[in-house]
Amino acid sequence: MATRSTTARFLPAAGWILGCEVAGMLGGLFTRSSLRDWYPSLDKPSFNPPSGVFAPVWTILYALMGLAASLVWHERDTHPDARAGLRLFGLQLGLNLAWSAAFFGLRSPLAGLADIAALLVAVVATIRRFARVSGPAALLLLPYLAWISFATVLNWTIWRLNSGNTG
Repeated sequence: MATRSTTARFLPAAGWILGCEVAGMLGGLFTRSSLRDWYPSLDKPSFNPPSGVFAPVWTILYALMGLAASLVWHERDTHPDARAGLRLFGLQLGLNLAWSAAFFGLRSPLAGLADIAALLVAVVATIRRFARVSGPAALLLLPYLAWISFATVLNWTIWRLNSGNTG
């Protein structure tokens, strides 16, 4: 039987993870039609991952993000940087969702590039703030930072390869 302390830590973690996964699903609403007809028509670099890689990677990253946020959330009443960290987390999650809308919804690698540049800055700021509150929370966001860094290069390369025929 779970103790009250275990339940008090598990339920918020589950809620944060679910919230991040839902944000990912909402982003998927923008990608669906573009993945069928627009995205395959773009020139892509040789390092573009196979399409089957994205869903599992994002599922794992959203879970890690939610777990990181829950660790900071538990400190919201006791650590002076926790609430600011959670606001930054919300900002970067919003920018994450906005990237799908910009790149796939608007079918604009340029708009996606503008968004992902802001997202990259927001993720770094979130990690720095989380590190003040919880080292493990900051570490949990490092795979996300690595993926966003890779995605930024990928987005930029797709924009450059297609700048004559896309937004």
